[in-house]
Amino acid sequence: MADFLLMDRGTKFVISNEKIETIKYIAMQKGNIGVTTENIFPVIKKFLYSDHDIFLREMVSNAVDATQKLKTLAATGDFKGDPGDLSVRIRLDEKAGTLTISDRGIGMTEEEIEKYINQIAFSGVNDFLEKYQDKAEAIIGHFGLGFYSSFMVSKKVEIITKSYKEGSKAVKWSCDGSPEYSIEDVEKADRGSDIVLYIDDDCKEFLQKSKIEALLNKYCKFMAVPVVFGKKTEWKDGKNVETEEDNVINSVEPLWVKAPSSLKDEDYKNFYHTLFPMNDEPLFWIHLNVDYPFNLTGILYFPRVKNNIELQRNKIQLYCNQVFVTDQVEGIVPEFLTLLHGVIDSPDIPLNVSRSYLQSDANVKKIATYITKKVADRLQSIFKENRKEYEAKWDDLKLFIHYGMLSQPDLYDRAKDFALVKDTEGKYFTYEEYRTLVKDNQTDKEGVLVNLYTTDKEEQYSYIEAARQKGYSVIDAGGQLDVPTLSMLEQKQDKTRYVRVDADVLDRIIQKEDAPKTHLSAGETANLSEAFRSQIPSIAKAEFMVDVQSLGEDFQPVLITQNEYMRRMKEMSHFQQGMGFYAQMPDSYNLVLNADHPLVKKVLGEITANTAEELKPVASELKGQEARLAALHQSQDKKKSEELTQEEKDDMQKTQKAVSDLKDKEKAIVAAYAKDNEVVHQLIDLALLQNGMLQGAALDKFLKRSVSLIK
Repeated sequence: MADFLLMDRGTKFVISNEKIETIKYIAMQKGNIGVTTENIFPVIKKFLYSDHDIFLREMVSNAVDATQKLKTLAATGDFKGDPGDLSVRIRLDEKAGTLTISDRGIGMTEEEIEKYINQIAFSGVNDFLEKYQDKAEAIIGHFGLGFYSSFMVSKKVEIITKSYKEGSKAVKWSCDGSPEYSIEDVEKADRGSDIVLYIDDDCKEFLQKSKIEALLNKYCKFMAVPVVFGKKTEWKDGKNVETEEDNVINSVEPLWVKAPSSLKDEDYKNFYHTLFPMNDEPLFWIHLNVDYPFNLTGILYFPRVKNNIELQRNKIQLYCNQVFVTDQVEGIVPEFLTLLHGVIDSPDIPLNVSRSYLQSDANVKKIATYITKKVADRLQSIFKENRKEYEAKWDDLKLFIHYGMLSQPDLYDRAKDFALVKDTEGKYFTYEEYRTLVKDNQTDKEGVLVNLYTTDKEEQYSYIEAARQKGYSVIDAGGQLDVPTLSMLEQKQDKTRYVRVDADVLDRIIQKEDAPKTHLSAGETANLSEAFRSQIPSIAKAEFMVDVQSLGEDFQPVLITQNEYMRRMKEMSHFQQGMGFYAQMPDSYNLVLNADHPLVKKVLGEITANTAEELKPVASELKGQEARLAALHQSQDKKKSEELTQEEKDDMQKTQKAVSDLKDKEKAIVAAYAKDNEVVHQLIDLALLQNGMLQGAALDKFLKRSVSLIK
């Protein structure tokens, strides 16, 4: 728990915490830094901020602010001198251990140092903006705390400054990180400020040129005033040598501040590669430019995203008046828009004291809503203006749109008119167009429109071909979020189902009339089922049920299907929390036997002929035991459980076991015969092979058996 000791001028206050080293300042008007209770917490946040790199952004931002203020004063006539070179310059002196940030902005008087430096968190920007609110150019420093971030890396800081005001004298402010500071007159020929940081011993990495260059490129790449760091180099005589030309690290007029009418496609593409050098070309982009009811500029790009959603996040850079703030934009843009790449710049986005985390307020929600609308409007316009181009980009674009409709339900109403489905022939349709296409042929006897889809055109090829032969259309749903999107559409669209093409026999998926009944007896059905069930090879995390159906002589003899509901639950478990139960369950398949096919009839005939003698006495005994079990049930069902004698209970249990054992014996007889029946094994293996499930030893046996059958 933090302890605070606050006393009047001339005494100390102490901030302490069990996990944080004590920070001390002395509140004193003369010679000591002043702190008030109102601004103590922002100071704590700044000093306890974990990312020390931020100090350079704050230092350069302050220098840019001072320069922008001078520009504004010159524009209004309040400064009548020659502005001259307004570059902000950063210099390293490794020998002296210093990093210096210099500007030729408005500078400060001794009184202003007292007001804006010695009184922590009392920002000069607020006063300036109040006076020049209709004229001020972009001013970065909203908080007045940036300067004190310098002490995160410095053992001593000096400010050498001279105000732009006529007759001003230069002063030097110095503080070694203790509560005390000194201020004295110095000689300085020009207006502006030099901030000299004496880098602390444990922060020596900030004296490395490469480190500073990297930070300037990260935070200052698009600041509105030229930022100079050293000289440009050229390759000469086998080495890099400095030239006389300043090394300006930033672009003072980034693309997003320019009028869209002045830009060409190549400009947008080149800027994209400036931001993301290793990326493919974007699909298209949106140039944002809003001045009411909030200020917002930026460019958002649609990248080529086919899979790996997580790898695509955090590619939107947030700026505040051209100063990089963060690429963690959750909260400022809707979840699905985090897949976009690009830049957003707004002075109206509320930031905390460190400018690194977004606060939730009404402005953020308005901006998020606006961006969503602009994205939807842009997609709608592209779709209407050049549908052919839109369709060509759909496979790269759909993951983004699907993710949006799934994560932000209200987007569906905007997107349903330009979201597409693609069939297995490569044709594209809107949702309504596709519904119109298939409704006459794919509506079942209950009036439900059944849409077929495939997740892998190659693996499910034979099922797709069977659908084509019936005149059915099949949606190509091979994308990462295609199936969850179809599940969502199932909820949105009235009397509609989406079923994978291999979920069942087609006549049962789209049932136009009552299914024909099989001509087999119960015994024949049981024996045929057991012959095939017993010979299915063991496959990890897979379970098989055997189903005998009457499918016609021309339909294939054996087919593997997978229950739509269970498969969909397992797929959804990868995307939704709380569905781990389904993820752990084995895959459930049906091995469908076509009782009408000549090969299946042949197998059944052979089973009957070769097992009849052995099954006859078992069947006879089983019939007697089942009759006895039925009689026992009839007599005991009339009594309550507590009225049954132990003898009656034992008799029931013994008879049930006898029935079970006899059924197992029948199965064993059929399985023993099927073990050596090559047709049974060949039909099973063909069905497994068709579904990519025949591997290892089972595949080897199949190949050898196939060769043997050909001989």
